[in-house]
Amino acid sequence: MKFKRIFLIVIDSVGCGYTSKSHLYGDKGANTLSNIAENGGGLNIPVMQKLGLGNLTDIKGCPKTEKPLGVVCKLDELSVGKDTMTGHWEMMGLEITNPFKTFTDTGFPQELLDELTNQTGYEFIGNISASGTEIIKDLGEEHLKTRKLIVYTSADSVLQIAANEDLIGLEELYRVCEKAREITLKDDWKVGRIIARPFVGDSKDNFKRTTNRHDYALKPFGKTVLNSLEEHHLATIGVGKIGDIFDMEGIQETYKNTSNHNGMEHILNILDKDFTGLCFANLVDFDALYGHRRDVLGYKACLEEFDKDLACVIDKLKDDDLLIITADHGNDPTWHGTDHTREYVPMIAYNKNLTGKTLDPRRSFADLGATIADNFDVEMPKIGKSFLDELK
Repeated sequence: MKFKRIFLIVIDSVGCGYTSKSHLYGDKGANTLSNIAENGGGLNIPVMQKLGLGNLTDIKGCPKTEKPLGVVCKLDELSVGKDTMTGHWEMMGLEITNPFKTFTDTGFPQELLDELTNQTGYEFIGNISASGTEIIKDLGEEHLKTRKLIVYTSADSVLQIAANEDLIGLEELYRVCEKAREITLKDDWKVGRIIARPFVGDSKDNFKRTTNRHDYALKPFGKTVLNSLEEHHLATIGVGKIGDIFDMEGIQETYKNTSNHNGMEHILNILDKDFTGLCFANLVDFDALYGHRRDVLGYKACLEEFDKDLACVIDKLKDDDLLIITADHGNDPTWHGTDHTREYVPMIAYNKNLTGKTLDPRRSFADLGATIADNFDVEMPKIGKSFLDELK
């Protein structure tokens, strides 16, 4: 069975239970889906329930089904780490053996900030792990008075710089971020992404981030399945932050999201296009808006909204389309701290002609990339095992 188009949707941070490696990260007991359902009064996700999501872990409101419509399994992570880039890069065939640098607990070294000041002429305030909207509210007025730029990080391997568009200007903010990218290529400071975070407003009551965000990511260190698809003149379409995660390596076309719902609207529009290849989407609201903020009810509502949008996507799938839903890590909002959680992630594969079943857990996210490469008869990744033959 071969498919003309594959739609791979990453529901960012929707983990489905701790693994044999979770204790190494302090995450034994974490289960994003199960704990949201238990603490949120149950999940109303009938589409994913029928596909077989409840077969992967106990989910209040989403019971197991003997005859799932999809082929489902849990995916373990082979790489070291539990961040966005690690998860996505492994999906496309790269094993990360040295984790990307994070500065969640300590902030960035003063030596790094001093070097950034020397090369840009700006001083910096903040230097903590924080929500972008909250730190702008807290420090935005000081930034307006002093012209000092706001620097912060998160649980991911990122260095983010926020500045007021009217005060500093977009091109100047981008210049500073480009310098930060150069500086953080040093091994001790090598973060995955530098992110420019422009905002507007003149007080904490009306500060608002704009859509002029710009990411400066590391390039993948090896060939990915995306590169192989592109070499064979097959479509590679990114939705959400996929283009940023891969620094556009192997991505030919990209659509930015303003929300999960907007990302699903992009996918619905792409479904109307005639192409052969991959549409690779990331929906980040689960993680950014609710997981890190430990908002159980917000996360629950986000899952239920996605389930409704998913019904519309499934309705538009053609007979030779394959839909795959997965995640890149966990982010259990009932867990301690605000970091990601090392968990299994779900894999749901659906086509109108598949016979639904539950497979044994897979040892690597790279099985996704291997399956995609197998389907399109392109070079197989160095890691991962295709499950294409099991989609029957």
